[in-house]
Amino acid sequence: MNKRHSGNGRSDRPGLFDPITIGNLTLENRTVRSATWMGMADAEGGCTPRLIEAKAALARGGVGLIITGLATVDGASRSGPGMLSCDRGSLVPGLAAMAQAVHDNGGRIALQIAHGGLMAPAELTGQQPVGPSPMMTEQGPLGRALTVEEIAEIVETFGAAARRAVRAGYDAVQIHAAHGYLLSQFLSPWFNHRTDEYGGPLENRARLLLQVVRRVREETGEGYPILAKINVDDRLPEGFGASDMLTVCEWLQEAEADAIELSGGTTMALLQGQPQNSYARVGDPSVYWRDAAEQLKARVALPLILVGGIRSRESAEALLSEGVCDCVALCRPLIREPDLVARWRSGASAEAACISCDGCFGPGIAGLGVQCVQLGAQAAAGQAA
Repeated sequence: MNKRHSGNGRSDRPGLFDPITIGNLTLENRTVRSATWMGMADAEGGCTPRLIEAKAALARGGVGLIITGLATVDGASRSGPGMLSCDRGSLVPGLAAMAQAVHDNGGRIALQIAHGGLMAPAELTGQQPVGPSPMMTEQGPLGRALTVEEIAEIVETFGAAARRAVRAGYDAVQIHAAHGYLLSQFLSPWFNHRTDEYGGPLENRARLLLQVVRRVREETGEGYPILAKINVDDRLPEGFGASDMLTVCEWLQEAEADAIELSGGTTMALLQGQPQNSYARVGDPSVYWRDAAEQLKARVALPLILVGGIRSRESAEALLSEGVCDCVALCRPLIREPDLVARWRSGASAEAACISCDGCFGPGIAGLGVQCVQLGAQAAAGQAA
């Protein structure tokens, strides 16, 4: 008989529908809805009925843990239209309604908290973008470098956002340190050219992330699950890579994070029309970060969530049984099929219908909310027939 997860990050041949404990949270299965911006929040970053229903549908569909799209921690950190926020108390009732809808449908939900940094455009925030250093573009420098005093204030905003997540009834928080947002920018020498205690050697570049984790722990208390999402590789010249990732994850374990989600690439690659260098590759059927996950499992005991290119139950089961990771995360497949996990649990073995075309983000950019355009095309073809 297979052993179940013991809470220490190790397991002996678990199955996709075996439970797992992360911090004080037990999930009924090892599927995770990886976070993505959905473009469905209101103008203030508040939850809307449509966004709440999208999360409730995932819970009905059997997802073990639903991670929200990133919720901004202050007014200068919004990086896209219709983006969720957790930067003030007035938003807590809406956030609570979303958490309750998931719970009412048997699910568990984590609030992802983030700061867009240099990816937060002035036309959305009304403020100049900020980051570890200005980013050089063909049009000249973008944004400005944060002062040490401002960095300390940002640490506090993450703590306050986590406190609101607890008040709103979320089962966990995830700190977004991947994909070229602020915490990822500080980790990456491609973005970070500072010469003070937040720049240069990896220990300095990781300082802000570790300060955020410790501040969030102070706000949430012992046992409350704190997840961290981190890049394996920025896929940028001289950027943050796998070797640095392994060391930072060891430090995250020491800082009392409870689980790590591995991803890679940057939002900037999508904006530049280079999806193969982003976290959402087009038409790539491979599991992107398997090798790095295997390396990390050999060094860190924390539960590991792996996202990127997982499209079949067979692949998901293999990743778990071979000890590559402890949970498998999907994003675009669950945009197209929010009931995919329930389908797999029923015994159906067909792969996810998602073709990894990235078309789902187009409606979001247009203000219509992220949605599968293939479904719309199928419906139109059916009506025409």
